[in-house]
Amino acid sequence: MKAIVIGAGLGGLLSAARLSKSGYQVDVFERLPITGGRFTNLSYKGFQLSSGAFHILPHGPAGPLAHFLKEVGADVKIVRSDITTVRVPLKKGSQDYEKGFKDISFTDFSTLLSHKDRLKIALLIVSTRKNRPTGSSLQAWIRSQFKDEWLVKFADAFCGWSLSLKSDEVPVEEIFEIIENMYRFGGPGVPIGGCKGVIDALESVIAAHDGKIHTETEVSKILVENGKAVGVLVGEEAYKADLIISDLGHAATACICEEVLSGEKDSGYLKILETLKPSAGIKICLAADEPLVGHSGVLLTPYAKRVNGINEVTQVDPGLAPPGKHLTMSHQYVAPENVKNLEAEIELGLQDLKEIFPNKKYEVLLTQSYHDNWPVNRAASGKDPGNETPIPGLYVVGDGAKRKGGIEVEGVALGVAATMKKILG
Repeated sequence: MKAIVIGAGLGGLLSAARLSKSGYQVDVFERLPITGGRFTNLSYKGFQLSSGAFHILPHGPAGPLAHFLKEVGADVKIVRSDITTVRVPLKKGSQDYEKGFKDISFTDFSTLLSHKDRLKIALLIVSTRKNRPTGSSLQAWIRSQFKDEWLVKFADAFCGWSLSLKSDEVPVEEIFEIIENMYRFGGPGVPIGGCKGVIDALESVIAAHDGKIHTETEVSKILVENGKAVGVLVGEEAYKADLIISDLGHAATACICEEVLSGEKDSGYLKILETLKPSAGIKICLAADEPLVGHSGVLLTPYAKRVNGINEVTQVDPGLAPPGKHLTMSHQYVAPENVKNLEAEIELGLQDLKEIFPNKKYEVLLTQSYHDNWPVNRAASGKDPGNETPIPGLYVVGDGAKRKGGIEVEGVALGVAATMKKILG
């Protein structure tokens, strides 16, 4: 059996590794000169910066991505982060960092609430595990249950960090799926070697099973015969296959199937694609001689103007920075109306970092923005159309086709696993 994978991002390489190990003859076509897409390393001044996703797996060594890597035989060591914290002002409600702040454990967020609201949170945690709320955004649901704006700030920081969305853009049912996965798999972890450590391991699996990865090779068209995907067009050459996996997202995949996806039976699918909104974000990479965060987990910053969360992966893997240096990276959500004014958004993020790390010395290595055709996610979490398409033999994987409750790369892995189950049984 022959399979073609379009795109050598994380979703494409996970698919190629699984299919090649299952006996498929696999060819991967990638238009860029590198593999990994937004999940690899960029070497800069001796630091290993990530091209997109942070060097962190949201559910660490027990999560869906770690499980999939083990299943295909990809040799990646993942170290569980020690703690995730939330930075809050010492005076509740204050946004003036100069008056002092403290870091509390992520699991202690409710200690900033009144005794009555803490009891309500405890009851809701128990009751909603079986009867989950639906039909509203997370923010609307929070405001229907509580009067404390702290919970909205906390939700915005968490959603901004993990999904690059605000809490009023995330369906409440998606957040409860995420919470369930946090119970099931635990918190974050760091892969040794960063993102590229994962990509290199997957490439080794593909090569060991005679799969081929073609870089600087762009697929211009998906070939369809009698309503079924049968191959791709690369330049003037046609490559036939029994199965096509696209890591381009649904909208871009539809563009190279445009004349096919035009019938009445496909109209519902095309209407869904019109509603997909890529999420945007900014990452700021810092170099320092001393730790800024001081632990290997995530530091959430709900009282910052723009920055949602920060991590310092050199606490686990010093090899991601030159000897004696630390690599710290912040992430901030960018609202759709602010995408055209990224310089101002970056400046607000830089101001946040000065306030979050007062009296600390650091160098801004690089600022990276993700939007439009190079977004954080090609479809907002909880709103993508899944992995199937109206064309038999054509599936979509990656950040535009995650499964419910999957944070970033964990959702990518869940989507690939579900797709492989449909294909391989």
